[in-house]
Amino acid sequence: MGRTATYDRDAVLKAAMELFWARGYHTTSLKDLERALDMRPGSIYAAFGSKEALFRAALDRYATAGRSALEDTMAQASSPIAGLAAHVRMLGGIVRAAAPSRACMLVKTLLETPEDEPELRRSVEDMMRQTETAFAEAFRAARDAGEIASDADPERLAARLQAAIFGLRAYAQRSDAADKVERIAEDIARDVEALRN
Repeated sequence: MGRTATYDRDAVLKAAMELFWARGYHTTSLKDLERALDMRPGSIYAAFGSKEALFRAALDRYATAGRSALEDTMAQASSPIAGLAAHVRMLGGIVRAAAPSRACMLVKTLLETPEDEPELRRSVEDMMRQTETAFAEAFRAARDAGEIASDADPERLAARLQAAIFGLRAYAQRSDAADKVERIAEDIARDVEALRN
């Protein structure tokens, strides 16, 4: 009979996510993971198979949480455009949040992952595309409801919004950004609202 895991998988993934988010994949050592997860190397490998597999699971946890937050915001909004604007405003509060990093973990990973790690790059890009697809669906719903112009291109608007958000999250890493990030997020949100007919 096999041994039962004696760790809380979600707690371990949360701790790993926070460590990788703060330090990045390549600069996080096995020793760092041992300390943060309170697990020995053999236990880490038995549970996840490899450092990369643990990282990908932690990254998936991050991306899933982000998409859930977007879905919750959209569900509470009075319209698709109102929901997207509210989402951007929420992201503007990142400088006040107790997060491991103010930059997006997906963007950090994409920028630090070389071309010779195609599996990891593909995973990150797939996660980014899922969020962009959710934005496109919201813009499509707004167009179909007559909230924005009938000739609006949902995919292009979604790509532009994702690029603006990534820029916002990267800018938030600056040490002098604290008093500016919310104002920039407000500008982006108003740009989204300005699409209304």
